[in-house]
Amino acid sequence: MTESSASGSTPSPNNPGSAEPRGRSFSRNRSGDDLLYYTSPTVTAVMVDAAFYLRRARAAFGPEEPEQAAQTLHRYALDHLNDDRGRRTARLYRIFVYDAPPVSWKGHTPIGKRAIDLEKTLQADWRRRFHQALRGMRKVALRLGEIPTSQVEWQLKPEVLKDLLSGRRTWDNVTDDDFKLSVRQKGVDMRLGLDVASLAYQRNVNQIVLISGDADFVPAAKLARRLGIDFILDPMWATIRPALYEHIDGLRSVLRRRKAGQQEPGSNPEELGYGG
Repeated sequence: MTESSASGSTPSPNNPGSAEPRGRSFSRNRSGDDLLYYTSPTVTAVMVDAAFYLRRARAAFGPEEPEQAAQTLHRYALDHLNDDRGRRTARLYRIFVYDAPPVSWKGHTPIGKRAIDLEKTLQADWRRRFHQALRGMRKVALRLGEIPTSQVEWQLKPEVLKDLLSGRRTWDNVTDDDFKLSVRQKGVDMRLGLDVASLAYQRNVNQIVLISGDADFVPAAKLARRLGIDFILDPMWATIRPALYEHIDGLRSVLRRRKAGQQEPGSNPEELGYGG
């Protein structure tokens, strides 16, 4: 990650731990910092935008098998229950993961007319196995939206469009490689908002951690804060707009910082698990 990433984030040591708290009432040495090691009544719900998380995690942890990726996500979420010294200071309510199943879309490439079935791609199989692994994990709730086939379309890559408009290229030498599939999830933001409202009104938690870099969370964050919920955003060191700071109570990324010069994660369909 570059140094221009959002300020105020603080990494904490990884602690695989379990989904249950491991606190105690008083520390052994009774020092000032540790006197009340685990008397905090903080109950935390961790909400994960899976598409965003996987995009960042691919660059941070490298390619992983779906079962391993699910374990990594679980450990990462649990790190938010620890303070900066790795001590468990909060109790987990549940980890909510928001995603969409692989799209059932059949079509053809725009130029070569090669047949494509996204449901049978390696990326689609990876996503299904990832979801299945999450379903079997302790205190994990998987919330799936959908990707309507009407929301799948071919788009020219921005750099190609720029070259065509400037006259540096002509349509005669445009190929399938100059296009990308655009897919749009539907219903994910609604499910996240409903969960935030339910948790806040029923007083199930007093802290929500959202792992995302999307501004779509703002209405849910406003509601939670009005009802007294401590709302923390983890953008995994992605830069967020300064205006978003007024809608959160804190910013904290537990992802270890990338070394200078290492590449930022991309956002193409293959990395999201929807590409062909």
